[in-house]
This record gives sequence, structure tokens and C-alpha cells, in this order.
Amino acid sequence: QNPDITITNNVLYFKAQGHGAKGDNIYEFQIDFLEPVEPKPLYKVTQRQLNITVQKKESSWWEWLTKQEKLCPDFDRWLDESDAELELREKEEEKINKMKIESRVPKDPFKHLKKGYLVIYNLVQFLGYSWIFVNMTVRLFILGKDSFYDTFHTIADMMFFCQTLALMEILNSLIGLVRSPIIPAVIQAFGRTFILFVVLGSLEEMQSKAVVFFIFYFWSIIELFRYPFYMLSCIGIEWKPLTWLRYSSWIPLYPLGSLAEAVAVVQSIPIFSETGKFSLALPNPLNVTIQFSFLLQVYLIALFLGLFINFRHLYKQRRKHLGPKKRKMK
Repeated sequence: QNPDITITNNVLYFKAQGHGAKGDNIYEFQIDFLEPVEPKPLYKVTQRQLNITVQKKESSWWEWLTKQEKLCPDFDRWLDESDAELELREKEEEKINKMKIESRVPKDPFKHLKKGYLVIYNLVQFLGYSWIFVNMTVRLFILGKDSFYDTFHTIADMMFFCQTLALMEILNSLIGLVRSPIIPAVIQAFGRTFILFVVLGSLEEMQSKAVVFFIFYFWSIIELFRYPFYMLSCIGIEWKPLTWLRYSSWIPLYPLGSLAEAVAVVQSIPIFSETGKFSLALPNPLNVTIQFSFLLQVYLIALFLGLFINFRHLYKQRRKHLGPKKRKMK
């Protein structure tokens, strides 16, 4: 408690109150350094010990630390001249190698332009899906279940815009603007585009069904965490609660969203079969027609296969960002 530490004429004087084996006592000592030192020491008090840092006036090797001979050094932290030279050499080599690597990497003159584009893209998508989520939530509280049946006519225009813009994520991955693998981006973008434009957008009978509400709602909640996370990452900011939500919310939301999509596909199969819409009649003696409803059944299998691929990708990303940090061994 209350350490009094001073250096006068290269002698360190220490005095403090402490609690030891014999109770509270005043502890004091002095150290007479071998060579000149700076008169202002630094110290830090912890629960178990007190660390004092004394700086030499000149950077040189001493034959011994103090004029007293009975002083035991901490050999875990001890460096002799050869050890220090080796450590300094290793640091210099590491610095040189780093400079060589950096010199080999060509500087990108469009780096700031690309970063600005990604920030604006993620911001626009975040605002779009925020509008969808807030609008649907308010309508749900005001109208209750009645809001389920006119969700498409109220929200579809904004969802069309956001989903069309989301196709840019495939291009961003292809040209290297982002590090995301191309396959998960293609699966999500084309899967949602197919559901929105083909299954829901082309059939008026599907647009008044309650399943539309759940598809749009799950999609919007997922993007409320994903796009702001990417936007902040572009400018080097990490907010831990948002990181946790980004890599945890998909665990319940992706299966629920895929289940809602599957329900919509199943509900649309009889309608496509009855109307023959998008079915392909081939000119041949057998008069074979490829029913679009059959392709929808195949799509159901592909839907859950794509869910598995995205799940595996997101699980690896979750372990990378939220898993236990590996400690470096010295």
C-alpha cells in the first residue's frame, strides 16, 4: 500500500506498507545501481507483487546490475548480451521479410473507391431490409393476422429492389471485391430470386397466401445483422454484439426461412400443374411435355442441399469469428 519510490544519486529507495506472514508491516530497501540510471522510475502495483521499471541513462551492457552482490535476478526474464543480439537480429530479419512481402504486393489505386462502393452497397441493402422489417412489424401489430394476406402487394416492390441488387454479391465475389466464396453466394442469390420472381411473382394465386409473410420476415431479419456487419468491416470496425448476432442468428433463421420457401414451392406445384405455366412441350411423336411442377419437385431437393452447403460454410465462419482464440506458444 502507498509505495514511496525515489532514485537519488543512482540509489533506489523503496518504502511501503504491506501485509505479510507477520501481519501489517512497513517494508523498505534500497538498491545502489552500478551505473547511472534515470531518476524517475515507473511502477505498477498488482494483487501479488509490485513491478518497478528503472531506465538506464545510456544503452550499454553492465557487468552487474548493482553494487550489492546479493541480488537474485529473475532468470526467466534474464537476457545476456548474446541472447539480446540474437533477439534483435530475429526482429530485424522479420521486419525485412515483412517489407519484402509488402513490396511484392502491388498497391491498388482503386482501394478507397472499392471500399466506398462496398460501404454504400451494404448501407443501401441495410436500409432497404430495415424498411421491410419495420413496415411488416408495424402492420402485424396493427392488423394482426390480416397483414399476412396482403404482404406481397405491400412489400414486394422493395423486396424486388433489394433482391435484384443482391445479385451484385455474386459479381463482387467473382471479381475479388470480397473474400466470400462464390458457391454460397450463388446458392442464396439465385434461390431467393427463384422464389421471389418465379414462385411468388408469376402466380397471383400465391401472392395472397400467408407463407409470403414468413418468407419476407425471415429474409429481412437475417439481413438486418448481415449487412451492417459487412458495412462496419469495410471500415475496420468490429462491434462484438453485432458479430455474435451475425454468426448466431442464422442458426434458427436459415432453417425457418428454408422451410417457409419449401412450403411456398409445395403450395405452388398444384397451381403450376393446373395452369401449365412454364411447362415445355417438345415437338416429338410421343408428345412429351416437361411439366414445370416436376422441376419444382427437383428444386425442393436442391433447396435443402443448398441449405446444407450454406450451413457448413456459416458454421466454419462462426468457429473462425466466435470460436476459442488459439494462444501462441513462446
